[in-house]
Amino acid sequence: MEIDSVAAGSCSKENQMIYKEWFEFADSAYGDGRITGADAIKFFSMSNLPRPELKQVWAIADSKRQGYLGFKEFIVAMQLVSLAQTGHEISHEVLHSNVDFKILNPPTMEGLGVLMGKKKHSSKSSDPNVNGSPAADPSLTAHWFSSKSSKKISLSSVTSIVDGLKRLYIQKLKPLEVAYRFNDFVSPLLTNSDFDAKPMVMLLGQYSTGKTTFIKHLLKASYPGAHIGPEPTTDRFVVVMSGPDERSIPGNTVAVQADMPFSGLTTFGTTFLSKFECSQMPHPLLEHVTFVDTPGVLSGEKQRTQRAYEFTGVTSWFASKCDLILLLFDPHKLDVSDEFKRVISSLRGHDDKIRVVLNKADQVDTQQLMRVYGALMWSLGKVLNTPEVVRVYIRSFGDKPINEAAAGPTGRELFEMEQEDLLSDLKDIPKKACDRRINEFVKRARAAKIHAYIISHLKKEMPAIMGKAKAQQKLIDNLEDVFGKVQREHHLPIGDFPNVEHFREVVSGYNIDKFEKLKPKMLQTVDDMLGYDIPELLKNFRNPYD
Repeated sequence: MEIDSVAAGSCSKENQMIYKEWFEFADSAYGDGRITGADAIKFFSMSNLPRPELKQVWAIADSKRQGYLGFKEFIVAMQLVSLAQTGHEISHEVLHSNVDFKILNPPTMEGLGVLMGKKKHSSKSSDPNVNGSPAADPSLTAHWFSSKSSKKISLSSVTSIVDGLKRLYIQKLKPLEVAYRFNDFVSPLLTNSDFDAKPMVMLLGQYSTGKTTFIKHLLKASYPGAHIGPEPTTDRFVVVMSGPDERSIPGNTVAVQADMPFSGLTTFGTTFLSKFECSQMPHPLLEHVTFVDTPGVLSGEKQRTQRAYEFTGVTSWFASKCDLILLLFDPHKLDVSDEFKRVISSLRGHDDKIRVVLNKADQVDTQQLMRVYGALMWSLGKVLNTPEVVRVYIRSFGDKPINEAAAGPTGRELFEMEQEDLLSDLKDIPKKACDRRINEFVKRARAAKIHAYIISHLKKEMPAIMGKAKAQQKLIDNLEDVFGKVQREHHLPIGDFPNVEHFREVVSGYNIDKFEKLKPKMLQTVDDMLGYDIPELLKNFRNPYD
């Protein structure tokens, strides 16, 4: 996950200057600070490396599947090309090997010097002060790099999958959401920061199961504002993310910052925002992943105390944004309280993101651990309500060394293997982030379609003149039947329908007669987007060497 910091950050200043010139040359066709697949093929081919090796170079450099290389990714690609030319096998591991990137020479690029010389000559001859008149011919490099017009395009042009999803959302999905008030019922409208945000990992669990300690273990440092202790310490949602310096930002400030993907949290009110904060610090891991530390889930007598905000609603909101959700337990807290059940239920639809961590496993011996594991699976089986077995990682994540007396040699070996598996899962997050974003976008589009069908059906069932109030109440009371009719009429999967009680609660505050009628053209646009535009986007921005 530390490709940029390990390789690009270790590049010498002399080599960075060389790569800067190369990057600007390769990008000269459009000048938008990005090298897309077509340009990369032409530039990388000068290395004379076999196509399979260049395919691997692109796959590692474009680890986020953006469909283009920025300057940092370009440096990584050039260093990999240089390593390949000196006989190294190209893999992710080579970036973390004992290679000294500061003394690594730039790769040999056949013919690059000649082409760059032509570019400089072309630039001089096009100067209006040279020979008294500007050159009429287009740039040679622009012609060489692109079969399209050499006209410079703006940064808003589609040069990656994420950029394409932004365009599709604004042009095709957002109008449907606005027309049928999807943002009021299901999820706030998306902003650019929602698409550009780093992958997120959310930690959930009861008090003192080690959520904050887990983050500290991964960062090998404490984040600003972190408190660890046997008593309930974390009483707020804390987003731990990368920043230029160590600081804590209050929730109300974070929610209104356009460059952060948290504006949707304003719907939970000021009471929640006072229990929300952002903790920033410079850290190589946080350049790729953001962590969400949460308050301990209440259990026992504490459950009777009502929180001042909708806890399960907030966890559901974060679940839709997160790439991984970790449920933490410890051997002495295996019970799933009523609030924990509600929290897990709010994760419905995100089952593929859920992992379970049995923390502090070195506090019991091997025989007890086997019984604890069985009890945990039994408890989770009743709550998750799925025939598939959820992945459980068994380990003790903390600053202290593993308790060898309790764990024994077998336990220690098991813990080390489990940690490797979990870290591998975390390392895969940035690489899979783009695929996850596409998946969430498609899920949102389907949910918006179903929402539009429900709203338009309710509108159609309302009388034209008399008895509107009575008809509306009848529809609200019989929402289960309404959902069933819509599902049968449009052949929709019942599992994609919203929660009936939540929908009933929201729709009660509206005048159904004011809702929009069915707009087939708008729905057809979304169908075309799902059926044609998104597959085309994926085809255009895959590995150019595939």
